[in-house]
Amino acid sequence: MIVVERIDPQGGTAHRIHIRGHEIVADMSAPDGQDAGPDPHDLYDAALGACKAMTMLWYAQRNDIPIEDIHVGVVRDNSQERQGVYKLTTRIAVTGPMSDEQHDKLIAVAAKCPLHKLMAEVETQIETIAVPRVGDPEGA
Repeated sequence: MIVVERIDPQGGTAHRIHIRGHEIVADMSAPDGQDAGPDPHDLYDAALGACKAMTMLWYAQRNDIPIEDIHVGVVRDNSQERQGVYKLTTRIAVTGPMSDEQHDKLIAVAAKCPLHKLMAEVETQIETIAVPRVGDPEGA
């Protein structure tokens, strides 16, 4: 389970995210927050870039493709988000003494990374449940 909690209940907008023993700080950018960490949109976009990079590396290692470096840039266009369109463009650079065919295969594999599929092809269902507040008879 991932747990998100406010860092300073007395002020500030930053939150600490706990994931399997790892911690990430997320915050809102100015002027709404103090920009103490990436905002939720940044984390969403970064997850796609990381997934593409790791998927290419995984494929290269299993298929003996000589890869040296991977760089994935993610550009967001959220100008139509309220109309239901959130566009991400990824720009991928891979280096190493590989053939053009191997390079093209890595780019194709990146387009099939699990998060790309999840974001583009899967219906995500989200359920929000309130737990009893501290001090409530049900939560005591």
